[in-house]
Amino acid sequence: MKKVISVISSLILSASLLAGCGASSAPAPTAAPAATTAAAVETQTPETQAPAASYSVAIVQQLSHSSLDEIRTAISSELKAKADAAGIELTVSEYNGQNDPTMLGQIGAQVMDNKVDMIIPIATLAAQTMVTTAEGTGTPIVFAACSDPVTAGLTGLDKVTGTSDALNTPFILDMMLAVNPDVKTVGLLFSNSEDNSTTAIAEAKAYLDSKGISYLEKTGNTTDEIVAAAASLVGRVDAVFTPTDNRVMDAEVAVAEILNEAGIPHYTGADSFVQAGGFATCGVNYTELGNYTADMAFDILTGGAVPEFHVMDGGIITVNTDTAKALGIDYSVFSTMANTVVEVTTEQ
Repeated sequence: MKKVISVISSLILSASLLAGCGASSAPAPTAAPAATTAAAVETQTPETQAPAASYSVAIVQQLSHSSLDEIRTAISSELKAKADAAGIELTVSEYNGQNDPTMLGQIGAQVMDNKVDMIIPIATLAAQTMVTTAEGTGTPIVFAACSDPVTAGLTGLDKVTGTSDALNTPFILDMMLAVNPDVKTVGLLFSNSEDNSTTAIAEAKAYLDSKGISYLEKTGNTTDEIVAAAASLVGRVDAVFTPTDNRVMDAEVAVAEILNEAGIPHYTGADSFVQAGGFATCGVNYTELGNYTADMAFDILTGGAVPEFHVMDGGIITVNTDTAKALGIDYSVFSTMANTVVEVTTEQ
């Protein structure tokens, strides 16, 4: 009998809508015991042969936004497809920490109580929390979309590996100068609590120094602080750069509204920013990243060795055509800089 069991946790909750959206989500509940939060769906075939093996995997997503949602969907689908093909019984539980360290800690405790065979955290804070929670247990952890695993302390650890969407910061700033070579001052908007941003911001400063371009740093650690930081850049900078910073992404709808109204292009670290109203980015294909992560995880789960983390190839430019029109920017030069230019509009 070939049996696939998918367990989808009801802890997947939508991230709060941002200021300027005109709506907000309900308060996030704390993690509840698995017995009260999970439902099982069982499918059977007429075959009578027992599965070759049985495994359980927990996918822990740091927060909801389009890039991380895309990764989660790809990981879950690829894992289930590989298990089905191999005749393996697989239980997949999905959790969302809503960018809340306390909730992520509760989720970590829950998945360890459930004695899962593997944890797949998506994004850096989720990965760091799961590594801390699973320390000493021998539970394999395969992280996804950690931009700077070295700075985040996710390397050199037993049974810890994954995929990185490391940012090509100089290339994104090249894009900025290709559109407007007369840029005088660049705003650097980021959260100083996001390890994802540390290396990229240092790279941005070095790049701008080498070009003789001044920069103005503004930071925040909450949605309100990020929005206020963005507003403080208006009238003072010609463009804004933000790396793959999940705190800023959580506020991007409001940030984009402020910057677009002021005529300031926002160059960002991921296509989720661009879909929320930011101007442009260059990064990886997140479905491919999710599939690669799942393949790596499945190999480890079924007895394979734990490899070093893998940096995904980038080179995909994404542009928001609504924003380009509002800013009056001709971005045709991007087609000479990359093989792939993806045009998107602002998600409502």
